[in-house]
Amino acid sequence: MSRLKPWTGGRLGIVMMSALGDAVHVLPLLDALKRHAPSTHVTWVLQPGPALMVQGHPHVDDVVIFQRARGLRAYADAGRELHSRPFDLVMDLQVYFKAGLVTWLCRAPVKLGFDWARARDANWLFTTHRIPPHAEQHVQDQYFEFLDAMGVPHGEPQWHLAPSAAERAAAKQLLGGPGEGPLVGMVVASSKAEKNWMPERYAALAGTLVSEAGARCVLLGGASAIERNAAARILSAAPGTAIDALGRGLRTLLGLIDACDVLVSPDTGPLHMAVAMNVPAVGLYGYNNPKRVGPYRRFTDLLVDAYGDPGEDYPISMEHRLGRMTRIQTADVLAKVREALARYAPRPPWRRNRTA
Repeated sequence: MSRLKPWTGGRLGIVMMSALGDAVHVLPLLDALKRHAPSTHVTWVLQPGPALMVQGHPHVDDVVIFQRARGLRAYADAGRELHSRPFDLVMDLQVYFKAGLVTWLCRAPVKLGFDWARARDANWLFTTHRIPPHAEQHVQDQYFEFLDAMGVPHGEPQWHLAPSAAERAAAKQLLGGPGEGPLVGMVVASSKAEKNWMPERYAALAGTLVSEAGARCVLLGGASAIERNAAARILSAAPGTAIDALGRGLRTLLGLIDACDVLVSPDTGPLHMAVAMNVPAVGLYGYNNPKRVGPYRRFTDLLVDAYGDPGEDYPISMEHRLGRMTRIQTADVLAKVREALARYAPRPPWRRNRTA
């Protein structure tokens, strides 16, 4: 394997196809690459969901959609698209076999992936170069290892994630304009039940915030059965306390998150989107290790950590812990929302000046 030359610009392919949260963590890499080598042309291979999130992003030049629902035909479709896009270097930021196959379909003399220890599903078979071994660290820092291997400097992360004016207007219409009290967003569920907080506790939280702070609460998420069921239980337990804004589309969701004074969420894509947009985020963690996938550098003071036992200095790892989300009490989350509203003073709705 030849030594990797420092990156000076050219055609760059990125393979990171799924998970909104992981896609958010890719964005600071693009900022660093473009600042270091403005001639870098970025083509990103990703699935339809995260593709919507990066739509119009200033550092994404081209997108190849991987239609996972098409099964094996998705690889044939992606192969045809990639054949006409030769690269100077491809970054395989995923460690799974399907990402390895897509990396294999790319035409590039250099295909950079994870080291043998961290590459799963024999993913290393599809790369020509690998980042050096490293102890487990936050996913964002793990992705920065690719820049280190390419000789690309990086400092404070910049995501450049924001809704358009039209998306802000759509959110404003859904919310009915500014109110007197703070706007609290509640991401009702993720796709994995083990990561989710109990709807009845969301309802209790909403009721308290409405009564003590005159808050408006808005339920956020997609239109899946698990999200719809959670929202129905919240609205049933605390009628009139929240606006149901589920299933409005990912781009409108960006506008809704941007409008919030604080967001409450389990470990799922919208939480990381909020952090990227500098919206105060109360992260609820019990299943996933927050040292590995928690909010990055922002709002770590607002984290509700049920992953570890009291006093436990647990290591950074990929270990999942079951049954921990029930440990998070309504009072725990209420205290963090109060802290967020006191520490990160609410800005007048629709006139915020956040740095994303």
